[in-house]
Amino acid sequence: MRTLFVSYRVTDLERSLRFCTALGYGVLGRVEAGDGSRLVILKFPEETAASLELVHRPADGPVDVGSGVDHLAIQVEGMARTVEALAGAGLDPGPVLSPGGPAGPRTSWLTDPDGYRIELVEWPAGHPDGMTAADFS
Repeated sequence: MRTLFVSYRVTDLERSLRFCTALGYGVLGRVEAGDGSRLVILKFPEETAASLELVHRPADGPVDVGSGVDHLAIQVEGMARTVEALAGAGLDPGPVLSPGGPAGPRTSWLTDPDGYRIELVEWPAGHPDGMTAADFS
């Protein structure tokens, strides 16, 4: 088994889509449901398959993120360049942090239009892509 993608319900699909495309996602596909609901499937250019689905169900009203979902983590190459590009696109990334110390990953946080938190992660040189068991040894 493997995880296919994360699916977020959004209040304003076009606003969320603008945010996600500024973040670097591209549209892989769209699905129109008969009840006015719409889905937009997204992926980053380097990905071969979907990684995020935006779900818009107008009849359900505004999204209340609540306390269930903590955040979405996105790996980036070149944190300084990424933060600068996102700020230039009108997004508001936070300061670059090194929560694991100088030899650990670098992170920056931002929040999407519905309040979902996004953690940007740049692994140190030589670290494999993603989080592995080696990170906990």
